[in-house]
Amino acid sequence: MKPDVPTAMRQLIAQVRRTLPFDLPEARVCDGPCDGCSLKLLDYLESELEAWEQRLDNGETPGFVELSRLARTSRNVHRVLLKNGLVEN
Repeated sequence: MKPDVPTAMRQLIAQVRRTLPFDLPEARVCDGPCDGCSLKLLDYLESELEAWEQRLDNGETPGFVELSRLARTSRNVHRVLLKNGLVEN
């Protein structure tokens, strides 16, 4: 059975937090090849995750469109971090 959208959103947020290096020092993020600003992308995605966590905690119910948009954004950030050598495939 598939989870409801709020549960799926929380699961997505948890997966993104486990996968991406939000706690990596700035010096490490900005070291080496740079195809897109990894630091700005991580900051942006972190703010999106925090905003959704707050909205979920306040009882807001996201739709499938919002879930898909966050998933797509997370994949795009992951792709840039992969190119920059900050995550593994």
